[in-house]
Amino acid sequence: MKVNVEIDCTPLEARQFFGLPDVQPMQTAVMEKLQHQMMDNIQKVSPEALMQSWLSFDPKFAERFSDMFAAMTGLGGTRPSDKK
Repeated sequence: MKVNVEIDCTPLEARQFFGLPDVQPMQTAVMEKLQHQMMDNIQKVSPEALMQSWLSFDPKFAERFSDMFAAMTGLGGTRPSDKK
């Protein structure tokens, strides 16, 4: 013999029927915190923030970076300050 029982209820109604706790407030708090952390991390990897952290590491990095870029594009020559 085979018996099928179908129950039509919402997840909240099922949790209440089985005596499980309502986790909706906890889920909301965790999702808000996760969203806040993700937004903070997105700010850290923005192009402006990355360049700022790189440039603050070595004061002459900007000069070297522009020299490297000019050499790669073939637009640069020697700077007047390099001639002796």
